[in-house]
Amino acid sequence: MKLEKFKDPLPIPPVLQPKWKSSNYTYYEVNMKETKQSLHRDLPKTTIWGYEGMYPGPTIEVEEGERVYVKWKNELPEKHLFSIDHTVHGAEIAKPDVRTVVHLHGGRTEPASDGYPDAWFTKGFTVKGPFFQKEIYEYNNPQSARALWYHDHAIGLTRLNIYAGLAGFYFLRDHHERLLNLPSGSFEIPLLIQDRTFHEDGSLSYPKKPETNPSGIIPSIITSFFGDTIVVNGKVWPFLEVEPRKYRFRVLNASNSRFFRLTMDTGQLFFQIGTDSGFLERPIGVRSLLLAPAERMDIIIDFSNMDGKSIILKNDAPTHFPIGDPVNPETTGIVMEFRVTKPLSSIDTSTIPANLGQINWLQANSAQKKRYLELSEERDRFGRSLFLLDKMMWDDPITEDPLLGSIEIWNFINTNGDDHPIHIHLVQFQILERRPFDVEYYKKTKQVRYTGPGIRSELGERGWKDTVRCPPGHITSIVIPFFPYTGQYVWHCHMLEHEDYEMMRPYRVIPPN
Repeated sequence: MKLEKFKDPLPIPPVLQPKWKSSNYTYYEVNMKETKQSLHRDLPKTTIWGYEGMYPGPTIEVEEGERVYVKWKNELPEKHLFSIDHTVHGAEIAKPDVRTVVHLHGGRTEPASDGYPDAWFTKGFTVKGPFFQKEIYEYNNPQSARALWYHDHAIGLTRLNIYAGLAGFYFLRDHHERLLNLPSGSFEIPLLIQDRTFHEDGSLSYPKKPETNPSGIIPSIITSFFGDTIVVNGKVWPFLEVEPRKYRFRVLNASNSRFFRLTMDTGQLFFQIGTDSGFLERPIGVRSLLLAPAERMDIIIDFSNMDGKSIILKNDAPTHFPIGDPVNPETTGIVMEFRVTKPLSSIDTSTIPANLGQINWLQANSAQKKRYLELSEERDRFGRSLFLLDKMMWDDPITEDPLLGSIEIWNFINTNGDDHPIHIHLVQFQILERRPFDVEYYKKTKQVRYTGPGIRSELGERGWKDTVRCPPGHITSIVIPFFPYTGQYVWHCHMLEHEDYEMMRPYRVIPPN
């Protein structure tokens, strides 16, 4: 199906209004609903699942330290939009097909409000999963300004539930951010980027089996999903009319598996000011931005002196990063268009500050413990690909048990061909280095033999992170402080097909002796 580009304006998700707000706390209710939504002018309306019945969900804006309660209400139908592979752990046929649980990605959240994958619930909160959960989640927001996002996290179904539309932004604000005089109000715009495939009737298409299917199982889990159409804020290849001034964009890759390497066809610079978990120390000017699934970037684009021009935001990350085919320059190589066609409404007094604030850098020698954790590709009993963390399954005993208040180094040893974006719940971390090693020697001996020096993180990663790219043939080292809660959390690959099929492990933060 061929859809014309740049025919629909970019929607801006509305900011959710609380049901109740006082000096002590703020209370929201968010309903998950099935509805039909127009994703392109020439496409019949698409059935989606959305928070508050919209895709993406509304943006939630809170202040640092604000005590927020959210009642996430599942009002979805009993039949899933997509076929379910019941051989996937957690999605057994005895369990309800429609189950949800919400994770605030990047949040420092108590365990019972974190969206643990087994803490799912059904419509009306009538059937509940095997892990403790609360009907009303509490977010104390002990974090500085940053862009988080909320999304579904039900075990065995995350790939399908997010693909159906269950994702939205969550912005944390603070006094320091306001003092920076960044573009704000209508000049600050969220961009939630995903890839999708559509049937002729407008419905979302998701494969029922891998391209090669040795198991013969239908429907079957696939290793990765790649759509042939790019959707931004719920519109296919939209356009955004802008004034000739600076704009701040909060960019999120919310795709199942696709990486994006973004450029502008004018060759101009993005000014990156932040990453997943807050500001960089100073802005950097870059011509491309690489985002793995779940990564966010905080950028400024200066459209001054571009009056009357159209700028195309492009993508050239290989499909199946970094080893896959080049993108199709006519489809997945194009993201959206900026049109500098609006008259200047007022003088642009916003700035790109020379300094954004200091970061407390952690040194490797501050760590009390080092862990070496393999990212490997195995085969399941049906002959399908099975990606594992340290060769362990979801239900195997917990092996990562950091002490509250401790600092650890986790070294991810990637022995397969994918670049895995690893996300760790509760914490933020800093990247120490990526270092190439002899993969075959490691597979034979379980000994690390480096083949080159350590490589520093890229300039745009030099800040706090909650998701890290772990390229093949490298050991990616991060340093993590564990606080402020004890309890059980998870870490996993954020390629959704991987995390749904065993590339996810529980870990437990334990009290000090």
